[in-house]
Amino acid sequence: MVSLLQSTQRGLYCPVGDFYVDPRVAVNRAVVTHAHTDHARWGCRHYLAASPSEHLLRMRMNDDAEFEFMPYGESVTVGGVDVSFHPAGHMLGSAQVRLEYRGEVVVVTGDYKLGADPTCESWQPIPCHLLVTESTFGLPVYRWEPDEVTSGQINQWWRESRDAGLCCVLYGYAVGKSQRLLAGLDPSIGTIYTHGAVEKGNEAYRRTGVKLPETVFVGDLDRKHNFTGGMVVAVPSANGTPWLRRFGKVSTAMASGWMAVRGARRRRAVDRGFIVSDHVDWPSLLEAVRSCDPDTVWVTHGYTAAVARYLQENGRDAVAIDSRSRSESDEDRSQDSDDAPSEDGADDS
Repeated sequence: MVSLLQSTQRGLYCPVGDFYVDPRVAVNRAVVTHAHTDHARWGCRHYLAASPSEHLLRMRMNDDAEFEFMPYGESVTVGGVDVSFHPAGHMLGSAQVRLEYRGEVVVVTGDYKLGADPTCESWQPIPCHLLVTESTFGLPVYRWEPDEVTSGQINQWWRESRDAGLCCVLYGYAVGKSQRLLAGLDPSIGTIYTHGAVEKGNEAYRRTGVKLPETVFVGDLDRKHNFTGGMVVAVPSANGTPWLRRFGKVSTAMASGWMAVRGARRRRAVDRGFIVSDHVDWPSLLEAVRSCDPDTVWVTHGYTAAVARYLQENGRDAVAIDSRSRSESDEDRSQDSDDAPSEDGADDS
């Protein structure tokens, strides 16, 4: 199995096919699970990814990069290795990478979540010999409510704030999280406004065919525009900046898996915290491992040691690996992780 996939300083490497899966640095050939910038590294020469991620990847990468996109479920042979992409449920175009060589099957989940999401295709279990799973929220304290519950909470906060003469400002990462939040908003409550980085992501989603409610880009409006009763979807880095002054009296909220931890809302200096994550929670991670039923599990991106130890104690061959540098992983947690900051200054969440 080691000959098919190796954990290296540059990322997960397939020596047989001579390519990296979600490399940590610029490489010649990158197989990419999704368009967040800690998985799709800028500067690679050739990118292979799932077709639904095309607009997002082209939006973020250098113009002279070579791209190849494949529909979910189709296979291409790279250096003798059969490579295919399968829905991961994390965001638009997110994929698990399936590698097969001489009867051995490896699956790299990238970032993923279980359950339905109107903005992307749902995760699918893939039987394999080796499963590489993330563990961003790999502790029992992290358990998510269904989307309809959290969307209902957010819309209720919006109604109450509108009736109190306030403007709502809801923070979520520009690409992925914000579009999922938008899909759950009730436009009958008021006008939905967007930060520029969020609107840029909306454009890519809409071009791919994802339906989102009508939004108004804040930058297109006069400085004297009255935002009372509206909902502004913005990136976390906008919190506490002069940009907020234009909205008048506001109520602020963060949508994040980290809101499950006591004190997170206070540290973020927001009025409300909604527990919304695009990663697997604790029970979903365990369900994913059971469903794929691998011989071996590699645990990465998060609480690797804790998850590996739990799996070992329950009869699984599991190993904690570090496919990102410590500074990157720490930065993920501090920024509400899905990933590292993007080039437009937005925080992943």
